[in-house]
Amino acid sequence: MKIDSTRSVIWLGLLVAVGIAFFLSPFASKAPDGLERVAEDKGFIGKEVTNTPYQAPAANYAMPGIKNEWLSTPLAGLLGTCLTFGSAYGLAQLLGKRKSRKVGR
Repeated sequence: MKIDSTRSVIWLGLLVAVGIAFFLSPFASKAPDGLERVAEDKGFIGKEVTNTPYQAPAANYAMPGIKNEWLSTPLAGLLGTCLTFGSAYGLAQLLGKRKSRKVGR
């Protein structure tokens, strides 16, 4: 398989990321990670402020309304991967257009 364009590499990378997010996320450790572990150790877990104007779309790696954990977790991983990719891709497109306008002058 010959990959000859940047666009092909981007879409192949997205496909790999989606595959990893969907198929490997159910096997992730259930142990607390990062800040959650520190919050438990320091005793401030559960004291977070919840009056933010927005909520995480898939808090705790679970899709709202889906009870089956083996389906909910991969869907949350898929959603997170797609949202992250879409944000990065959109930002790259905007910045690329700005840069090309400056170069064209």
